[in-house]
Amino acid sequence: MNRAPIRDNPEPPAARVAAAPGRDRPSNVLIRAVDLWKSYRMGTQVIHALRNLSFQVEENEYVAIMGPSGSGKSTLMNVIGCLDTPTRGQYFLHGKLVSSMNDDELARVRNQEIGFVFQTFNLLARASAYKNIELPLIYSRLPASRRRSRTREILAQVELEDRAGHRPSELSGGQRQRVAIGRALVNRPSILLADEPTGNLDSRTGREILHLFDALHRKGNTIVLVTHDPGIAERAHRVIELLDGKIKRDEKLLGRDGAR
Repeated sequence: MNRAPIRDNPEPPAARVAAAPGRDRPSNVLIRAVDLWKSYRMGTQVIHALRNLSFQVEENEYVAIMGPSGSGKSTLMNVIGCLDTPTRGQYFLHGKLVSSMNDDELARVRNQEIGFVFQTFNLLARASAYKNIELPLIYSRLPASRRRSRTREILAQVELEDRAGHRPSELSGGQRQRVAIGRALVNRPSILLADEPTGNLDSRTGREILHLFDALHRKGNTIVLVTHDPGIAERAHRVIELLDGKIKRDEKLLGRDGAR
């Protein structure tokens, strides 16, 4: 049975102003979630996929969101990625109240602020690695000369210069995921949002992709990685663990790059 989202009445303007970040909000706070709920109706039953989540993520953090199947991690990823909106509560990105935006505004945020990396790669089968990476720049209407420069820069960053003309069917799984990561990075997003990025890869290739995430983080990228695997989650610098739609654990991991 399809799950129908529950729609609450919009919060009054006064409530939105009261919860908004004040002038003393640290400038490096990128994500701020306040009392997030996401609920669905299944027949006569209401399912709460997210329950009263509050947290924030700073710029250049490397955060893993983990939990078992059904814990709410995919729902939270969709909210962070502006693919869905909370039933109630507030989601701020760069101090802007994203949870109150309309569909067109959310589409602009997705294109400009968020780079997605999916487990299934989601590449265009008939396009080369170069064209797959370049595509977001075309949507952004960047001039051709700047598109070429940026796409080549990203191909070098993900170590695929010698595979630029190859289609996905001519690439290994790890190379396809590198193309997907390149596509996610090409618009210089505020957040690199990865959903089980090693799920379709063998263990050796998966480690290579995780090493690439480590390198991207060292270069200043903010990474939010969704996984059910504790071993992968512990490569991050912070773990937010969900259970039954609630935060069970929010812990900074000591010892990563001197941070522990």
